[in-house]
Amino acid sequence: MARILLEMKNITKEFPGVKALDNVNLQVEEGEIHALVGENGAGKSTLMNVLSGIYPFGTYTGDIIYNGEVCKFHTIRDSEARGIVIIHQELALVPEMSIGENMYLGNERGRKSHIDWNTTYAEADKYLKMVGLTESSKVKVKEIGTGKQQLVEIAKALAKQAKLLILDEPTSSLNEEDSKALLDLMLQFKKNGMTMIIITHKLNEVAYVADKITVIRDGSTIETIDNTGHNVDEDRIIKGMVGREITNRFPKREGVAIGEINLEVDHWTVQHPLYPERKVVDDVSIHVRKGEVVGIYGLMGAGRTELAMSIFGQSYGKLLGGTLKINGEEVTLKSPTDAINHKLAYVTEDRKGNGLILSQSIKVNTSLANLDTISSKKVIDKDKEYQVAEEYRGKLSIKTPTVEQLVGNLSGGNQQKVLLAKWMFAEPDILILDEPTRGIDVGAKYEIYCIINDLAKAGKSVIMISSELPEVLAMSDRIYIMNASRLVGEMKSSEATQENTMAMILKSGRGD
Repeated sequence: MARILLEMKNITKEFPGVKALDNVNLQVEEGEIHALVGENGAGKSTLMNVLSGIYPFGTYTGDIIYNGEVCKFHTIRDSEARGIVIIHQELALVPEMSIGENMYLGNERGRKSHIDWNTTYAEADKYLKMVGLTESSKVKVKEIGTGKQQLVEIAKALAKQAKLLILDEPTSSLNEEDSKALLDLMLQFKKNGMTMIIITHKLNEVAYVADKITVIRDGSTIETIDNTGHNVDEDRIIKGMVGREITNRFPKREGVAIGEINLEVDHWTVQHPLYPERKVVDDVSIHVRKGEVVGIYGLMGAGRTELAMSIFGQSYGKLLGGTLKINGEEVTLKSPTDAINHKLAYVTEDRKGNGLILSQSIKVNTSLANLDTISSKKVIDKDKEYQVAEEYRGKLSIKTPTVEQLVGNLSGGNQQKVLLAKWMFAEPDILILDEPTRGIDVGAKYEIYCIINDLAKAGKSVIMISSELPEVLAMSDRIYIMNASRLVGEMKSSEATQENTMAMILKSGRGD
């Protein structure tokens, strides 16, 4: 029987008015991959923040027993000194610094007054090789893609001599190919004796890599499932996570009459904002009808987000050519304000960076895109603002005791609902949803899907961009496939499969 490397016993953590963890127990064996699953807000990240010293000893009750010793971590440095390293969902890299500088930031090689750059880059290159990266550690982080940045974070953890590696949603920003490569790397690390804890909402990933799965719901441990045979019943996990069975992960859309073309994009071509020789969107033509959900699928770098942002008031890149029609009339949208005024909304994939103001309340965030409606002579009517936020809290089932709650304190699923509320309050006719379910759990996803169906039923035109192909296939009426900045195919959802969709991409020739 394998040795217990980590035991967390009766961990309880409270925030003002909220018990985030309630007597949680977790056992992790040496050399295993242990998955931690649960809905957003269940307490998974809180538990790992307790383990890593982000929430220091004394701010919680219970015991952390690591390597046979009771540990009292006061800072993250304390846990790292014992070989416990956490990689957060939001990558903690400085784009303008080199890979090597990022890897040893705060842990510099050399003496107090002098950094030994030769040693720094030599060691960094060694760890980059371990994770399969061929780039020099002298390359700036901004010059590599998101998938490679995730590998840099892992190399950074290895440089800290990690013995227990915690990965919080490591594939949330990766395409299927990069996700598979990362999971395979984890399996290789396991063969070499490393112990890992992975937090993920993607149950196929859990089934693929995890030896054991601990389910947490509402701050409590529900059960730990043995998955050494890698044949776990996903329905059992879902029931443990949400407290009920979900017989269909994608709700059916019924009673929707698809109408006339509402948005038409013709021969749309966009130049990269920094590299004029590169086209990020190359001669793309699409359309969407009233009451229709149109999916756009492609691998990372295909140009999906660039297309969406350039349509939304030319908020990315430089438009080189093409026309945009709304309700049959050609329009020129030079700014997001122009787009909003033409009843067009863009729900960004980056809700924390570009979509929401985390330091502000639900109330403030909900009204941001339509302040004129709640203002008089440029003065916001606070009562109206509150009423609007309350209305959308009810409509979208946003779980919060009050709309005065800071958005940064909400779970990912509820943050996503606030972002949708913000744009629904702007009363658009056309909504572009960019990765609307990224980083949220299966229960919250279902609720977002229901909102999308309701929007279509109300006659709205919806464009949904997603990296999850099953989601695109299940939720769309039609699907556009992009690759290397170009449109490479279009299919009705009834004709589309994972196989023929991927075949279109591969036959078109992969771009960088």
